[in-house]
Amino acid sequence: MFIVTAKFPKRRLFLAALCLLVLIALPFFLSHQGEGKDSGAVCVKTNNERVAYLRSLGWEVTPEPVETLSVSLPDELVEPYLSYNALQLEQGFDLSDFCGRTLSRYTYVVTNYPDRESGCQADIYLCDDAVVAGDIVCTGEGGFMTGLKFPDKQS
Repeated sequence: MFIVTAKFPKRRLFLAALCLLVLIALPFFLSHQGEGKDSGAVCVKTNNERVAYLRSLGWEVTPEPVETLSVSLPDELVEPYLSYNALQLEQGFDLSDFCGRTLSRYTYVVTNYPDRESGCQADIYLCDDAVVAGDIVCTGEGGFMTGLKFPDKQS
């Protein structure tokens, strides 16, 4: 019986090991692509950062939230979450990415909604300090809900 032994140069062995490592690690990196700081999500860890975020969108708000609460999303979006998520999708958010998770909602009084002196609030929803949804609600006669974009004065 003959035994064949092959001699592999160290360089070729190293390259083979490196290729194997890349193949093993690639699915991990691809599955985490878009998470964290590079995802474009706005991170707001403090109240001052939340207020600054709303101001960056054109809103003047009270310096402290009037309400803070936790919202647990269901494992699958059903009404009224589906309708609310339609508004979120229009502004680049998607609550379906956070099904089964608990979000923090911060509500601020808006003091500069055009042609309204009172009754408007800004809600922002956070997951792990990242803004994942938001809205502007104006109550009273002719009340409505809209996205976070500041209204165009020409509309």
